[in-house]
Amino acid sequence: SSAPCVWSATMGLFGVLWGDLMVVILAFPCLSAKPNSPNMYGCQDGFYRTSSGKCSPCNCNGNANRCLDGSGICVDCQRNTTGHHCEQCPDGFIGDVVRGVPTFCQPCPCPLPALANFAVSCYRKSGGVRCVCKENYAGPNCERCAPGYYGNPLLIGSTCKKCDCSGNSDPNLIFEDCDEVTGQCRNCLSNTTGFKCERCAPGYYGDAIFAKNCTECNCGRRMCDSHTGECLADSPEVSTGTDCPTISCDKCIWDLTDDIRLAVLAIDESKSTLLSISTGVAAQKRLNDLNLTTTHLQVQTLMTFYFLIKGLLILKETMETNNRATQLVQQLSNMRDDIQEISTKMKYYAIQQELSPEEIAQKLNAAEEMLKEIKRRKPFINQRQLADEEENAAEELLQQVEELHERYNDTRSLVSDVLEQLSEQDVKLLDLEEALDQALDYVIQTEDINKENTASLQRREKQHEKIKEQIDEVNGILLSATTILTGPQKVNSELSEVIKNVSGFYAEIDGAKKELQEKLANLSLFDDDLVEKAMHHAHNLRRLADELDRNLYGVDTNGLVQRAINASNVYENIASYIEEANKAALMALNTTNRVNDAAVGIDTQIIYHKGKSEELLNRAMELQRAADDSNDLTIADTSQHVNGTLARMNALRSQLMRAITKMQSAEPGLEARERLEQAKVKTAEAVSATMTVTQATTPMDENVKLWSQNLQDFQHSSAAYDSAVHSAGDAVKKLTEVFPQLLDKLRRVEQKAPANNISSSIQRIRELIAQTRSVASKVQVSMMFEGQSAVEVNPKINVEELKSFTSMSLYIKFQKDNPQLAASPDRFILYLGNKNAKNYIGLAIKNDNLVYIYNLGGQDVEIPLDAKPVSTWPSYFSIIKIERIGRHGKMFLTVPSLSSTAEEKFIKKGEVLGPDSLLNLEPENTVFYVGGVPPDFKLPPSLNLPGFIGCLELATLNDDVISLYNFKQVYNIDTTTSPPCARNKLAFTQSRAVSYFFDGSGYVTRFDIEVRTPTDNGLILLMINGSMFFSLEMHNGFLYLRYDFGFSTGPVLLEDSMKKAQINDAKFHEISIIYHNSKKMILVVDRRHIKSVDNERTAMPFTDIYIGGAPAEILHSSISSHLAGSIGFKGCMKGFQFQKKDFNLLEEPGTLGISYGCPEDSLISRKAYFNGESFIASSQKVSLFGEFEGGFNFRTLQPNGLLFYYSEGSDVLSISMDRGAVVLNASGTKIQSPDRNYNDGKNHFIITSVTPERYELTVDDKKQSKKNPSKDRAGKSPDSVKKFYFGGSPFRTQQANFTGCISNAYFTRLDREVEVEDFQQYSEKVQTSLYGCPVESPPVALLHKKGKNSSKAKGNRNKKVCYQLPQDPQCHLPMNPKATKHAYQFGGTANSRQEFDHIPKDFTHFSISLKTHSSHGMIFYVSDQKETNFMALFVAHGRLIFVFNVGHQKIRIKSQEKYNDGLWHNVIFIRGKNIGRLIIDGLRVLEEPFSGDANNWQVTEPLYIGGVAPGKAVKNIQINSVYSFSGCLSNLQLNGRSVTSASQTFSVTPCFEGPSEAGTYFSSEGGYVVLDESFSLGLKFEVVFEIRPRSSSGILLHGHSVNGEYLNMHMRNGQVTVKLNNGIRDFSTSVTLKQSLCDGRWHRIAVIRDANVVQLDVDSEVNHVVGPLNPKATDHREPVFIGGVPESLLTSSLTTRNSFIGCIRNFMIDEKPVSFSKAALVSGAVSINTCPAA
Repeated sequence: SSAPCVWSATMGLFGVLWGDLMVVILAFPCLSAKPNSPNMYGCQDGFYRTSSGKCSPCNCNGNANRCLDGSGICVDCQRNTTGHHCEQCPDGFIGDVVRGVPTFCQPCPCPLPALANFAVSCYRKSGGVRCVCKENYAGPNCERCAPGYYGNPLLIGSTCKKCDCSGNSDPNLIFEDCDEVTGQCRNCLSNTTGFKCERCAPGYYGDAIFAKNCTECNCGRRMCDSHTGECLADSPEVSTGTDCPTISCDKCIWDLTDDIRLAVLAIDESKSTLLSISTGVAAQKRLNDLNLTTTHLQVQTLMTFYFLIKGLLILKETMETNNRATQLVQQLSNMRDDIQEISTKMKYYAIQQELSPEEIAQKLNAAEEMLKEIKRRKPFINQRQLADEEENAAEELLQQVEELHERYNDTRSLVSDVLEQLSEQDVKLLDLEEALDQALDYVIQTEDINKENTASLQRREKQHEKIKEQIDEVNGILLSATTILTGPQKVNSELSEVIKNVSGFYAEIDGAKKELQEKLANLSLFDDDLVEKAMHHAHNLRRLADELDRNLYGVDTNGLVQRAINASNVYENIASYIEEANKAALMALNTTNRVNDAAVGIDTQIIYHKGKSEELLNRAMELQRAADDSNDLTIADTSQHVNGTLARMNALRSQLMRAITKMQSAEPGLEARERLEQAKVKTAEAVSATMTVTQATTPMDENVKLWSQNLQDFQHSSAAYDSAVHSAGDAVKKLTEVFPQLLDKLRRVEQKAPANNISSSIQRIRELIAQTRSVASKVQVSMMFEGQSAVEVNPKINVEELKSFTSMSLYIKFQKDNPQLAASPDRFILYLGNKNAKNYIGLAIKNDNLVYIYNLGGQDVEIPLDAKPVSTWPSYFSIIKIERIGRHGKMFLTVPSLSSTAEEKFIKKGEVLGPDSLLNLEPENTVFYVGGVPPDFKLPPSLNLPGFIGCLELATLNDDVISLYNFKQVYNIDTTTSPPCARNKLAFTQSRAVSYFFDGSGYVTRFDIEVRTPTDNGLILLMINGSMFFSLEMHNGFLYLRYDFGFSTGPVLLEDSMKKAQINDAKFHEISIIYHNSKKMILVVDRRHIKSVDNERTAMPFTDIYIGGAPAEILHSSISSHLAGSIGFKGCMKGFQFQKKDFNLLEEPGTLGISYGCPEDSLISRKAYFNGESFIASSQKVSLFGEFEGGFNFRTLQPNGLLFYYSEGSDVLSISMDRGAVVLNASGTKIQSPDRNYNDGKNHFIITSVTPERYELTVDDKKQSKKNPSKDRAGKSPDSVKKFYFGGSPFRTQQANFTGCISNAYFTRLDREVEVEDFQQYSEKVQTSLYGCPVESPPVALLHKKGKNSSKAKGNRNKKVCYQLPQDPQCHLPMNPKATKHAYQFGGTANSRQEFDHIPKDFTHFSISLKTHSSHGMIFYVSDQKETNFMALFVAHGRLIFVFNVGHQKIRIKSQEKYNDGLWHNVIFIRGKNIGRLIIDGLRVLEEPFSGDANNWQVTEPLYIGGVAPGKAVKNIQINSVYSFSGCLSNLQLNGRSVTSASQTFSVTPCFEGPSEAGTYFSSEGGYVVLDESFSLGLKFEVVFEIRPRSSSGILLHGHSVNGEYLNMHMRNGQVTVKLNNGIRDFSTSVTLKQSLCDGRWHRIAVIRDANVVQLDVDSEVNHVVGPLNPKATDHREPVFIGGVPESLLTSSLTTRNSFIGCIRNFMIDEKPVSFSKAALVSGAVSINTCPAA
């Protein structure tokens, strides 16, 4: 039922202009009782959904009724407004700024709104409107033409045109002088005349336009021909015999005739102007102001509206009439000016022609007669009458308008009061609503408390009654015990004698007990000693890790000597640590032997005392038999004594068993000997591993001592520098050789000794070693090569990234004076490629030229740089950059200058002639040799040359910084005899001295001011002091500042919420943080204030400052919950200042992961990620239908999507994905790839080529082509700039926008060379991320691959039990594919999940197994109703994160390693009383202590697994991890008990093993998909889909309506049937195939309905039925069920009621694809995106 309707307290006023009548409508909108509560269809119009799931009102200033969910940005701004909140007017429009934000914007009145608007923009000033006119116009309102132009802007349709005086005006003027209205030229010079000075003046002849040679006639006073100069005869006299008088016409008459003709033209133009005159500027503005004001008024009475409407109509007519009169007066004034000008010209002509006064009077009389005749003409009389009538009417209207205006002013004065009263009422209503809600909450809480108190009282009364009963029972027992004890008291005295007899036995047992206790004490001493040594050993490991950390921070590219000393200390400590480990292992072995001997002794003692006990037992039994002969009393007494003795013996035996159990408690389930033997084996292995590492590090220890001696008295000299470099080279070599072995040994020790402190120490050492390798890759020092030396470099990059695009830069310097070069000048430089010399790139020197060589599987491509021979290169370093895009290669050479920043640059290009375009490198066979190659490696013939002689230094490989010192092997490198060459960094670019590049893994301990990055997220600044912190981060491209100086109110947040300054645009931005008076934080970007916030007055309490990142222990400490992320900054920084003091980061002691300079290649955005609603666009001078070639990489998991779009008129060129295939569509010519598996999550490369003859499409070197049908168009050059799109387009196309990554795109263009597109420079970027590619590889692609070596414990993660269900005898495939038992697959939809309603009240211990390839997703979530108390386990960036609350504090535990590797992992997460634990695979133990009352923590059902319900968890978890987990989960346990039966399931299937394909799978456990309302089965439709069933019967499709009509499609024993009821009766049709429908293949089904006719098509087998016609049939929009339907919706006439089992794909309704992932509901065991393969 719908919410009750509440009438709004405010009334809306709407004006509709209907012809000349404005109709005013009062609207009383019906508002929902709770407009801010979402429903199943989303928020109401005028509201938007916030990130918390609530509906908030749109802030669109009344100019829009819709806004975007999440951001609140307004959509479809009306009334000519624009901006995020419709608060601005676009260019050419102006709003009413007096009232603040404009309610609507009107065109600039410059001079007339809309009809004649000649302004670029306009603004209000001093109560009026000022116009910024276009070039040809002038005046405050652009009402006249600018000097040099003519026209009448006030005349509708007229524009200002440039004056044309044929070049005969005054040359000293800037522009030609003409009449500003008519365009007639003034002051014609050079003896010219005419309207445009286009002819020679009277008395002159010649060419006035081109030759400009008007010459005076030589005919006396007679006229001459104006062109030829021939003298003309006088006018002939008329015969006197006629009635006509004799007229002698001279020049003045003819000139006067011309002027009269011009006057007639001017009068005609004035007439036209008068007829079409428009509303004037002032009247139009006044009318618009009145209309604008009336829309803001609230209606007082209906009578006021009536008079207002009538006044508006009268005012409109009055203004129009007034404007016409004004224009008429203006035109008449112009006519008067024209007449005065004619009079002036007459006098001028009279003087020039020397006319007598009589002649002048005669001619004036003739002209007056002509004018009178003109006045008597009919048009002028009619116009005068009309003007008089309009004047009278205007005066009457003006009086009425003045009266109405007074009423209007009175009404307007009441507006503010009415609005203020309404606002106060609204506030009071809101306060009342809040008070009622609060009161309702109090009432509910009170009822709950009363119920709890009542239940508690009842329980206490029952307990009280039970206690009374128990007291009575105890009293009775006490009385009975008193009676019974009287008997034993009598017997007690008689027992003393028997005790004396057995005292000897007791003494002997006591002696054995004493000896056993001594043995046990000795064993305890052994255990304590062993534990103490283990703890001491762990302490040494921690101390060593800290020392290694401190020394590692000193390793960097500058200060090499000091770094070498620090490195020597590191290796010395490692050697001493290994020696200590060796000693500890030997001691542990000795201790084990001693413990073994002690255990053997204890066993011997146990056997001995067991025998003694058996002897005592036998003697006691003999005494009992002897006593049987005595009397009954004696027997009873003796029996009691013996029983007492046996009891004491049993007590002693239990003590012995407890001692044995204590020995075995360390290893439950193992005997003592087995445990000790195992300890001996492990200890022996540890000793062996220690000896191996000791032998490997002995030479290192010797080098350490040698370094220390050589560097004691270091002086700043070149020799010392060379020695330091040599030492660094040896250090890196030793490091590279020994560390893999050391890591392997450490891994073994870690697995065999999983104690938490030792494991964390080893993990810390492993992290420091990885950081050392990172530092080695940034050593910016060259190496000297002598011709026989070589270096094998670790490329540190995935070879897949080099496939389509390869870029490398390096520095090179020749040793020209070496005699070997004279003998053989051709030299090898580098080789990167496969070992088999196929697919490679290389550099060499041939014939005095630098040659770039690359091979893509066919012939070599050689690019010689012949413009700059090597012999002419300078004697210092030059820069080389080689690049390859597809089959296009390019080489750059930069020769710098030492004295200035001037550089010489050279470039050479080449390309592969064949079809190859990919560099197919094999990861296991790829080598990277520099300077030379080892003797056993065979180079390809083109590179088979002697080794390089000179110095080389690597710079970058693609976007990564790379160094020669990050090598795998070196050959014949001796830095003592061949020291590296020094390189002056300032010679290349000034930025290298002041810029620093962060690789995302480093940090420093000082502060900076300018940043440059293309990334979305990163930590810029972090200051720490205990629990106090200050962090400046970049979050989604904008600044995010959070700090806490010990404030009582908690952390303070300051972020760029208004998105004023975007940082991630790859440009330098100056960031300033000002802490004013210790109480106000101010954020300034590019000297522009962004935001400020006040806090408690507190000084900054920090001493430790980190820039660009922070150590892992800092990022994962208690402050981690306050950080937006833990990603290090990647990009450039410069201009560092703190307290106005400059710092050089590379000179700071705590620098890591930073290098000099700001490499452009690392800041270019070659990659873009699209989310299905995004695209990027650029406008370039290209023509893709001419000679064209382009290519790009793409990676996706979606089968469909638009990759590229371009259009020229009606011609469209697009590249798209269609069901996994790549399709090129060029103006209707389609080329499709033969393969359909390109949505596999891997990189693929597309090349498109257009020639006059053919269209070509190449995907991963597989080419398809077709003829070009439009040869006449091909080859044409583009005549303008065109726009093209990647990832989709804003237009409606057949394909949806792309979801995935596009990278390394290039084009052949006319205006620049072939190069990779920098997406950062594109003009349009809509919802696109230009950093990172979160496309995951699908599980199917990796299921059968062998796992790589990993430091994680393998265990039995892949040993899961699989099962299969029985098979339908009619089906080829089993009913259920092979699956993992008790494991479930989640994903496919955003809210795939299991819900458990029955959970124990007190639970703290959880465990679960998981397997995934996804980087994000929810695994476990439980909370109370308000989500104040909660607990969650989820995946973020591949890492496991355990989060829960303690009061208002969030505890967050995060794993260091990633676990989205497709393997099974066991996870235990515990919320204890004062500590939280996360245990992964039994080895990784992560803990986080906390303080607070954990007992008050209560949660309610349901418990969510694999995902949460819509709207849940967003309050506590980041949004990308709230969505469903994509992978498999199994073995959920709470407090050690398995939880298996879910209350509800949504899109969850068994975890299937084996390959899969695209489609939707319906499992045998049942389920269905409900389509949203956008898809409906009406009276006319067509449904087409494909099925591959695993059962011969099941429901395929079902739709129903409330009046009993339905449509059902199902299978029964292989027969497909469609059954309908259209309100009259049931009717159906069926199709049975000859072959089985359940044969394991895909089958196509199509259903077409047209009213009462239904046709069924199954694999081209067609049948149809004609049902009864229902004349009252209506088209209902009802839900559509796929794959099944709830039992309650099925009618009794349907025989098949089972759900469909199998796969469905390519579902279409009316030729529109249906995406099940966007369905309204997915219920049960349904997998949306993947289907098990046949």
